[in-house]
Parts: sequence; structure tokens; C-alpha cells
Amino acid sequence: MATIKGRIKAISISEKKGMRKKNVLEAKLEVDHGIIGDAHAGKWHRQISLLGFESFAEVVAQGVMVSPGDFAENITTEGINLKEIKVGDRILLGKDTKIEITQIGKKCHTKCEIYKQLGNCVMPKEGLFAKVLKSGSINIGDEIEVIND
Repeated sequence: MATIKGRIKAISISEKKGMRKKNVLEAKLEVDHGIIGDAHAGKWHRQISLLGFESFAEVVAQGVMVSPGDFAENITTEGINLKEIKVGDRILLGKDTKIEITQIGKKCHTKCEIYKQLGNCVMPKEGLFAKVLKSGSINIGDEIEVIND
């Protein structure tokens, strides 16, 4: 497989589940936990969520204005084709933070505002979920690379 690279466009967290995520400049990720300070972190397989900024264009084209964090994703990526990534792939975020993809897509239990407006949402089909393998800090603009070492 060719090297798959991109960058972190946005980092988003929320203190409580169900709250709109707010964008932050940096975050600390902890092994077997997720992003420190994010309500979705914990000892489970969906510690971190990722969504490509390219997916936002599909929603905007349908007339809904969306921004990073609006789909409750933790990391909005740019320039990396997330559709090429598989469960089990390992990804380097920034210089030293490592995650492993554990799930692609999810069931949308409560229909979000975007779903209510469009009758559809990209996160259940295109969102990626991961667990943290190596702790570290990430910043907006950091490189993302599939490493599978």
C-alpha cells in the first residue's frame, strides 16, 4: 500500500455526551483512554473518532452549513482518504501519538440535527473510531500517517 498521509484540520472535544463539541488547538491523548477531557474517552474501542473534512463538502452541497466538531468527531482530517483505511490500521498522529482503527461507521441511535435536516448523516458511514496505542500530544496542522508497523 502506498503511504497514506494527511493532516489534522481540527480537534474537537466535549465535557459531556450529547453536547456540541468545541474546537481546541491541541489535545493530549492517553493510552487506553482517548482524549483527556473528552466525554467519549474511556476504556472501550471508540476512544477517538475521526472524520475527513472532505465529507463536509457533501453536506454543504445539500445546503447545510457544518463545521469541524458538528458531527461529534474528535479529529477532523484533511488530505487523507479515510475510505482507504481499514479496521486494524495503525495511524501516527503528529510526532509520536499512535492510534489503531477499531471501527468504521456506527449506528446513529439519536438522530442528530444534520440527520433531521437532510434525512442523512455522514458519520455513521464515514466516521472512523480508534483506540490510543501510544500517548502523546496533537496539534492542529500535525501530520497524519498510516504506519502499520
